[in-house]
Amino acid sequence: MIDRAARTFFHLLAQSSALKKLASRYGMRRPTSFARRFIAGETVGEAIDAARRLEAKHLHLTLDLLGESVTSIDSAASATREYLDVIDAVIASGIERGISLKLTQLGLDVDKATAVDNLRKILEPAEPAGFFVRIDMENSPYTDVTLEIFETLWQQGYRQIGVVLQSALLRSERDLARMAALGAPVRLVKGAYKEPKSVAYQRKSEVDAAYRRMVKAMLTGGHYPAIATHDPAMIRFTQDFARDHHVSADKFEFQMLYGIRRDLQTSLVKDGHRVRVYVPFGREWFPYFMRRLAERPANVGFVVRGILSESG
Repeated sequence: MIDRAARTFFHLLAQSSALKKLASRYGMRRPTSFARRFIAGETVGEAIDAARRLEAKHLHLTLDLLGESVTSIDSAASATREYLDVIDAVIASGIERGISLKLTQLGLDVDKATAVDNLRKILEPAEPAGFFVRIDMENSPYTDVTLEIFETLWQQGYRQIGVVLQSALLRSERDLARMAALGAPVRLVKGAYKEPKSVAYQRKSEVDAAYRRMVKAMLTGGHYPAIATHDPAMIRFTQDFARDHHVSADKFEFQMLYGIRRDLQTSLVKDGHRVRVYVPFGREWFPYFMRRLAERPANVGFVVRGILSESG
């Protein structure tokens, strides 16, 4: 079980400007630097190189330009331009065309209309070029508005888009039914954010039970569901349920994060499953990195050793 105190601790560290400055100085300095275990690099070129290595292993991919919670219209416009540059670079590279993004990255905290306009600017070249764009789910204050924006764009005819739901949230099973009614593809995660008990399950057993219920609903009534987990027990549950209900392996996919459980990624591909890896990159990697540590505190020793060896 993920220790709640540890998760709280890492979320506080993620807000530390001093620690972010130290990590930014050493975390990506060399190819063997500690953060590169989970982050493909700071540039789109590095991300494309990592994507090619994944494709050579018959893995699918989605590029994730890290960034969130921008505080000005100019910053949101800059992030939008960066994504347009990523689209151009991906097209030129010939790798699989998939990206994910956060709405706060596009200015949602500044102005909802600005975020929607910026998202459209990305979708307009992306959809005709064959990209699939996954709109990531952030913490619970953004759930309503994220789903509203997604639903609006879906109804306006954008079909190469998907959304994410978190089994940790009490509302997510209702939201899943809403997305299924639309015919929208959903990526199911457990949830990496610290949430209050008024909106989220607090025990791992409850989160897992909700995840299993949602897996069942997605496999029997969803639209090409993405089962995002590194939990071997949850993977076995998904495989067993799919087999027992005659859901073939081409009707869904597993999704995992770059650098995490590479052994599972490989074994699932060998078993005939489609596996997609999220490839995070960019200069704003520190908050994402700290969330990964919050999920697996055992990695802390690895990181501390890395910092000491880099700065020594």
